Amino acid sequence: MTTSATHAPAARTIKRPNPVAVGTIVWLGSEVMFFAGLFAIYFTLRSTSPELWASRTEELNVPYALVNTIILVISSFTCQMGVFAAEDLQPYHVAKGRVNAAGRRRLFGWGMVEWFWLTFILGAIFVSGQVWEYATLVAEGMPIQVDSYASAFYLTTGFHALHVTGGLIAFVLVIGRAYAVKSFRHKEATSSIVVSYYWHFVDVVWVVLFFVIYFLK
Repeated sequence: MTTSATHAPAARTIKRPNPVAVGTIVWLGSEVMFFAGLFAIYFTLRSTSPELWASRTEELNVPYALVNTIILVISSFTCQMGVFAAEDLQPYHVAKGRVNAAGRRRLFGWGMVEWFWLTFILGAIFVSGQVWEYATLVAEGMPIQVDSYASAFYLTTGFHALHVTGGLIAFVLVIGRAYAVKSFRHKEATSSIVVSYYWHFVDVVWVVLFFVIYFLK
């Protein structure tokens, strides 16, 4: 007599996209449209006043802006190192006032908190550099209301600086959350990942802005 055994099919794990990450990407899509509008304003004003654009762009300190741009680009790499730490070293255990974990990607022995603090510092240097550039241009006779070029310049770069400042606040919140929780798990790691999406976005936008404003003369 033959007995046939019936086996239930193994349960399949369905990997759904993270709603927070998806929502962040959708929101960044709307930010792309916002900056596209700023670029449209810039190019429209430029097409109506080519002589003004030619004279005003000569007043820009391109080497200084290039150094500031490099600082922001480096911050994107340090941010990603923090993300690698958050992804690879779960869970973090908070002890003695810092996040401790061991893992192969901890370059210099740093975890997410250290990399994010370094990213914050680099981002703060970038924003401070922009403020110094604004102060210099105003002192040289180019306030925002003087002409259409000044309005377009301060409008496009100023809104970007506000976005960078928002990213700096986000880094502080993520770092604070890492210290506030007893263990740093998937939910906290997701926060660091979506903040990195935003930071990479503002970096890419600035690289395009830098090329358009400082090189397309």
